[in-house]
Amino acid sequence: MKKNIVLIGGSHGIGLESAKILAEDHNVFIASRTSEQLANLNVKHLEFDVTKDKIEDLDLPDTIDGLVYFPGSINLKPFKMLKPEAFQEDMNLNFISLVKVVQGLLPNLKNSDQASLVFFSTVAVKVGMPFHTSVAAAKGAIEGFSKALAAEYAPSFRVNVIAPSLTNTPLAEKLLSNDEKKKKMDERHPLKRVGEAKDIANMVVFLLSEKSSWMTGQVLGMDGGLSTINLN
Repeated sequence: MKKNIVLIGGSHGIGLESAKILAEDHNVFIASRTSEQLANLNVKHLEFDVTKDKIEDLDLPDTIDGLVYFPGSINLKPFKMLKPEAFQEDMNLNFISLVKVVQGLLPNLKNSDQASLVFFSTVAVKVGMPFHTSVAAAKGAIEGFSKALAAEYAPSFRVNVIAPSLTNTPLAEKLLSNDEKKKKMDERHPLKRVGEAKDIANMVVFLLSEKSSWMTGQVLGMDGGLSTINLN
């Protein structure tokens, strides 16, 4: 049976890879600012800017079985160089806009037999890393919010979080802009490579499926072992 899956910001990177897989078996709605890479996919695109627009204004189905929030940022700078406005911007994109989307779609999610919500954190919440103060703070808010939301709405819907390490997507292109940088980043991970978008997309698809029907309130590390293994 086809499910109605809504991807917020699913037009590139991990979102695009997720859409490619999900579109084979489900009704996929992508709410994002761009659509140029979606032309050959069997999805419905809705123009949407999470920082400006209201999700309630979009033409979405009355029943939503899966919701994934992809928008995020990689604002890596020394703390002394970050103004409070930078923290506000990261918090607004990563967390506050997520809250608005979930609140706006609550009636649709409740109409599902058991909707699945998937959000994104970062390995830097679990493992302290220099220059990550702003993004770690915003993503840390998502982890706390998700566990509380999962508790409040169980068993009506499930809420899980994926916490990746560095993944080869357009968002990370500055960190992986040449072979030398990529090799250095590969070596930081016990599995000796950075993540690929499809690695994370496969987890998204799993969390939206019935195969994960007994999972909720979890933060799942997809980080090549970086958060739990020390090879030194």
